[in-house]
Amino acid sequence: MNRKIAVAVAAGFFAVPATALAQSSVTISGLLKMSFENLKLGDFSSGRTGAITNKSQYGLTDDFSRVIINVREDMGGGLAAIGQLDIRVKPDDQQGAAQPNSNIVQGNSHVGLMSKSWGRVFFGRQDLHYMNTASTINAKNTLRADSVSLLAFAGAWSPVSGEAVNGGVGIAGATRTQNVVHYTTPSWGGFSGIVAYSSNPIATDGDMAAGSGTLNADRKGHAWNLNPSYVAANWKVGYSFWKSKPDGGLTTAVPGPTTSAAIDQRSHRLYGDYTFGFGLRAGLAWDKSTLEGNGVTDGVTFSKRVVWSIPLQYTFMDRHQITGHYTWAKNDQASLADGLNTKANMVAIGYSYDLSKRTSIGVTYARIKNGSNAGYTFYTNASLGLGVAGVMTGEDPRLFGTTLRHAF
Repeated sequence: MNRKIAVAVAAGFFAVPATALAQSSVTISGLLKMSFENLKLGDFSSGRTGAITNKSQYGLTDDFSRVIINVREDMGGGLAAIGQLDIRVKPDDQQGAAQPNSNIVQGNSHVGLMSKSWGRVFFGRQDLHYMNTASTINAKNTLRADSVSLLAFAGAWSPVSGEAVNGGVGIAGATRTQNVVHYTTPSWGGFSGIVAYSSNPIATDGDMAAGSGTLNADRKGHAWNLNPSYVAANWKVGYSFWKSKPDGGLTTAVPGPTTSAAIDQRSHRLYGDYTFGFGLRAGLAWDKSTLEGNGVTDGVTFSKRVVWSIPLQYTFMDRHQITGHYTWAKNDQASLADGLNTKANMVAIGYSYDLSKRTSIGVTYARIKNGSNAGYTFYTNASLGLGVAGVMTGEDPRLFGTTLRHAF
């Protein structure tokens, strides 16, 4: 008798979470995307010394492969609870194996609420501002060929009073912003908007950290992103504004590898595209970004530059696609860069063929031509590419790649 009661209690115990789980839907999706690339540095700088002596290398690279877990619970009245975990993986190496306790949820991840009538709000980390490029080359070709290589970086010029770091300072981090409260409006006849706030865009919140004895060490930081847009049947347009000041701020007289992320940022981005009836899609993006000092460098403008980009995409015979862009950065207008040749331009073109609805193969060519005092490089070249963190000023990186992509 006791055994029967125990079995009944156990069955009831496990039935409760099963009932609860039945009220939520869980979906798993993702992307496996890898490229075999050749990276070459043209106009090889005489400043290359020591171990960095080769002009080129071949290698396998990751293109933001990921596994995404989405959760949704419909609560009635058009209201739903939502959640997402975006797990980034690198099939080409064992990234993270040496740090088993590090956060593997590095992509867009959040928990929030959604309503058809008032929109969506969530807490988490999210791509903000930097990826609004109107370009599509990174969808099926190598990510490093994207126009964000120039659009999302400022201060990529040679040392005068400051120092360019890995192609410049990433606007909005050139990655996902953390500590984000994010609101998306519903669509009103094609109009919608994003309002996002971060309590510290680059690190764990530290407003109440113990003082380090240096000027501005305990400054309260934050970031804002405003992003209204309009989407029609065959065209769209958007504007994005980004402003950030990290906790702590800049505590040295010049930016460098350990302080560049602590510089205050302000950026304006206009972008849009138009799709013609014969498979051609043309776009335009404009970005004006400024890097400003604070604390001991209060009032100093380290970078003020404008970048333009013209992306194109042509789809034909259903499965064939040609994508590309021409992007150019004008001379940096900051007083620290006055008189320097900090211009750069980038050309990228890719072809892809859809083997199925989920699988494609593509080839890509891209190159950046830097002015004699400019040091732009390919996006994620250090973190996901062939490990070349940056280029010397005046060097011209060039890339060939073959990409295999499978979405699930």
